[in-house]
Amino acid sequence: MFEPVLLKNINIPDSFKIAAYLNNGGYQALKKAITLTPDTIIQMVKDSGLRGRGGAGFSTGLKWSFIPKDPTIQKYLCCNADEGEPGTFKDRAIIEYDPHQLIEGMAIASYAIGADTAYIYIRGEFALGADRLEDAIREAYAKGYLGKNILKSNFSLDIYVHRGAGAYICGEETALLESIEGRRALPRIKPPFPALVGLFGKPTVINNVETLACVPHIINRGAIWFASIGPAKSPGPKLFGVSGGVNKPGLYELPMGTPLREIIYTHAGGVKAGRTFKAVIPGGVSAPMLVEKDLDTPMDFDSLAAKGSMLGSGAVVVIDDNTCIVKAALITHEFFHHESCGKCTPCREGLDWIAKVMRRIEHGEGKEGDIDLLLKLCVDIFGRTFCPLGDGAVMALRGAVNNFREEFEYHVENKKCMVNS
Repeated sequence: MFEPVLLKNINIPDSFKIAAYLNNGGYQALKKAITLTPDTIIQMVKDSGLRGRGGAGFSTGLKWSFIPKDPTIQKYLCCNADEGEPGTFKDRAIIEYDPHQLIEGMAIASYAIGADTAYIYIRGEFALGADRLEDAIREAYAKGYLGKNILKSNFSLDIYVHRGAGAYICGEETALLESIEGRRALPRIKPPFPALVGLFGKPTVINNVETLACVPHIINRGAIWFASIGPAKSPGPKLFGVSGGVNKPGLYELPMGTPLREIIYTHAGGVKAGRTFKAVIPGGVSAPMLVEKDLDTPMDFDSLAAKGSMLGSGAVVVIDDNTCIVKAALITHEFFHHESCGKCTPCREGLDWIAKVMRRIEHGEGKEGDIDLLLKLCVDIFGRTFCPLGDGAVMALRGAVNNFREEFEYHVENKKCMVNS
């Protein structure tokens, strides 16, 4: 039986308050961390194999190591709490029920990279989470875990909560930086990368909530312990948010690499009575859907990539036989079309064109050649945008067409839906 790591405090009364966190070993990792050198901490995180839980899966310790060592240069840490991927609700749980776990992780990360100022960029709709974070930060200052000369050391840190306005594009790290700086959230051209030119033009690390929440546990229990959980190339505990046509939707903490079949049928109770499994989106709606033959795929970065999909945010959306894939694909694409910032032409014009073709197919007005046109537009957009939003939109659509082309063809040929016929 796997013992929860990130969610171990979630059912404790008043788990979001510092008293509960301290009673369960909170801030012991920070006390230990400030007795170590920053380079030692970075190496521990590297050795743990921790990869970013925001979607890209980049080595966390390696990302930290890119920050210049010069102590005279101002550096920043930014926590990406703009959880906007449909189907995703893991970071929100940490923020609302165990905010001190995040704050401790941020303090350790800031110490490791030499930052004395950190920001939490939180989605505007997460009002309760933002309030609890601000309360938790005040508690941490009062107890000496934030502020000047933390725990009588030479390390100082201020953390600020920055509330966004609910734009999906702000989940992209450079758009997030633009928003904190007070400008419209448009992605930046890379390079330069944030590790050299980030917030206010200074070296910056941007990490996801779940990523930073892993850090105190690595310091407390060691890199070898963390690396022993799950597959060697993608180790550690992972939060999976399961929704859609299952009996027990919810948030499940399991070892990275847990097979999709186990997540859906053992933990989430299987598909609802009277319905049969049709497809699953494994990592938020930008991840290409998988089908029955793929259910034994381990839920880790490399295994899903080998299947032509991705772990993304770990949001598992189960689709049953009562769902029209064409309509589901249209709804998903309309979301990306709406949330595109419009900065680059392939995304701005291409997603609009796809939306028009998708609407006419769904509304019984599809033409011969429309399906091939959709796939051509996907090719024209993929890899040609400033940020991954356009890529995610076309990957999701391409996955739907490739796995369920017969449904798209039925819509075009019969001017109606196969599922509801």
